[in-house]
Amino acid sequence: QVQLVESGGGLVQPGGSLRLSCAASGFSLSYRAIGWFRQAPGKGREGVACTSRTELLYADSIKGRFTISRDNAKNVVYLQMDFLKPDDTAIYFCAAKRIPDYYCSDLRDVDYASWGQGTQVTVTS
Repeated sequence: QVQLVESGGGLVQPGGSLRLSCAASGFSLSYRAIGWFRQAPGKGREGVACTSRTELLYADSIKGRFTISRDNAKNVVYLQMDFLKPDDTAIYFCAAKRIPDYYCSDLRDVDYASWGQGTQVTVTS
């Protein structure tokens, strides 16, 4: 069974950091493009970042503050979030780009599948 599970969310003050994890089971993410998305209260789902074998892609809203990385041996993708702002408050999800597309190319949620259940990130003083 293909599954992605997010973890690492929590409550943090503005300017703080968190590292989210996206653990895959039932498939190897080594050759897959994996994306991070977020959904704030009352808003639609927004693409945040993506990693594939050959590229990284970031949304302008988080560029320079968030870093996506992967550990293929552990079958995990990470999202390091620094200099967090209250506007970053959201549920964060990871998902896999639909086969046969193995590249990031975009952060449109319709192009991704196997969504995790999400992890809550709250940035507040």
